Amino acid sequence: MTAELQPYLPILIPLIVIQIILLVTALTHLNKHPKVKIGSKTLWTFVIVFLNIVGPVLYFLIGRGEE
Repeated sequence: MTAELQPYLPILIPLIVIQIILLVTALTHLNKHPKVKIGSKTLWTFVIVFLNIVGPVLYFLIGRGEE
């Protein structure tokens, strides 16, 4: 199985690192700020965690509350 994934590793590793960085950054921001623009903090937590790269990006574009 490892031999089958070998050609895809140069693409997969950066995507996984980007996903983890976005996930941690979005969840940290969500935790530190009391309000979100749309929805609730619980909803955004699920969106961030389960929608992979798209969830954190959506949070930063439309969900993040005013500073």
